Amino acid sequence: MQNYDWIVIGGGITGSALSYELVKKGLKVLLLEKDAQPNNATYYSYGGLAYWSGTTPITHQLLQEGIEIHRKLSEELEATTEFREIDLLLTIDPDINPEIVAETYTKFAIQPQLLDVQEACQLEPLLNKNAISGALKLPHAHIHPHQTNNAYQKAFLRLGGDVKIEQARQVLCQGERVIGVTTSRQNYYAENTVICAGGLSRSLLQKAGIKIKLYFSHAQLIKTPPVEIKLRSLVMPAIPQRLILEEKVSQSAIKLCWENPSSELIAETLEPGAIQFIDGSFLLGQVSQIRTDPHAKIDPITSEAKIRAEVGRRLPSLQNLPGTWHCCLVAFANLSQPLMGQIPDLTGIYLFTGFTSTLIFAPPLARHFARWVTGEGELPLFSSK
Repeated sequence: MQNYDWIVIGGGITGSALSYELVKKGLKVLLLEKDAQPNNATYYSYGGLAYWSGTTPITHQLLQEGIEIHRKLSEELEATTEFREIDLLLTIDPDINPEIVAETYTKFAIQPQLLDVQEACQLEPLLNKNAISGALKLPHAHIHPHQTNNAYQKAFLRLGGDVKIEQARQVLCQGERVIGVTTSRQNYYAENTVICAGGLSRSLLQKAGIKIKLYFSHAQLIKTPPVEIKLRSLVMPAIPQRLILEEKVSQSAIKLCWENPSSELIAETLEPGAIQFIDGSFLLGQVSQIRTDPHAKIDPITSEAKIRAEVGRRLPSLQNLPGTWHCCLVAFANLSQPLMGQIPDLTGIYLFTGFTSTLIFAPPLARHFARWVTGEGELPLFSSK
């Protein structure tokens, strides 16, 4: 029987970054990932690093730590993350006053530049001038999420970490203490177990009678092969409908629906964004649906048609690009605050999940988490004020 100091459940960016930071501290760490071929929120992420978006002293500090980590990460991990500085262009619909939208961004650490239609189209020639009333421009950064995740895992392995491609079925409890994990193949034991399984974290813990305030959406988007068309910016809508939806379903009576998972469609929104990676491929979308069953079946034909229509309205040359539809779970928590630290009333079990802007927050918070568990620091405390 092999024992570990830490078992990390989930091989997306949260689990991979945390595993790496823990093994750097000399701890014996097992990373459990259910899929040999990734099919998670990291793999289908746009890769944006919104380091401008701090609204409190602690989020501003963490975002600055995050962007500094990313600027040096390829060198540290000895593999490219495709880090680059890029413009973020937030489009405003024709029936909305750009000045009003710009006012909602004054709470952020870095203020956007308000562009009129002509300026926006000069910055991004693929935009349909008739589909916008203006845009906000912000300094942004970008990585390739899958390559970054792979770089973390390879560095983790070089430092002596252990990776198993096995699905965690249930945490093993001994009284009020979690002692390990049952997978699809065997049991693994550890002094500590941390859940980084994104949208599956909730159901995994429910099997052990552990309830957490974590939710998820079914995110749907289109992934294309490399193409000749060139998009200069990361294009997203200025009004973040997905975040509005997440706040609504994590604070209202809808929360009761999470206790009895169902495939029923509770709520839906669509954000017509687009990003092009260095190799010329695109991600287009996304539709976010709230269905409380993590295994709910989604209609790909209807979903893909919606994405193409809305993306095409703003970026017509992208509407009919060849591509494949994909769906994954995206975890979120109440008030967009991560679930991070020990689960109350239990020992040996921790959470590191539910992030908003995961790619920018996870690396610095993983570093803080590793320092905390080795007695070298404290976990940052988030506040909505």
